[in-house]
Amino acid sequence: MKKLNMFHSIKKAWIAAPTLVFIGLIMLMANQSLAQAKKPWNAPAAASQMKSPLTVDANVLKDAKKNYQLYCTPCHGNSGKGDGAAAASLNPKPADHTSEAVQKDSDGTLFWKMSEGRNPMPSYKQILTDNQRWELVAYIRTLKKK
Repeated sequence: MKKLNMFHSIKKAWIAAPTLVFIGLIMLMANQSLAQAKKPWNAPAAASQMKSPLTVDANVLKDAKKNYQLYCTPCHGNSGKGDGAAAASLNPKPADHTSEAVQKDSDGTLFWKMSEGRNPMPSYKQILTDNQRWELVAYIRTLKKK
């Protein structure tokens, strides 16, 4: 009987150890995410100097609006104020694209941020083409507070 109890103790420890490691990793990732969220999100100087290769016209903005609605509104909201359906559960909160702070960012900075992402915002460089991301930059410019 003692051997059986010892076996159960070893089995419990064998199951518990990976669970504890997993929980520890989740806590570490959450901690890093919170620490990152408190730091300013600055683009590298070279990125902030980038200029859009697009000539913005009604067709560009029409396409950009479709992509904005598909990829951006869940977090940033229909009007870009950072009040999308998913915003309440995110930390840090999504940027208000109508704000002076966002509108002051250079085109290159906005392009770099949506390309690289930062938790909880995903990277879009594998999802959207360069042109689509530049179109979104142009669309974000239209959201400026009146």
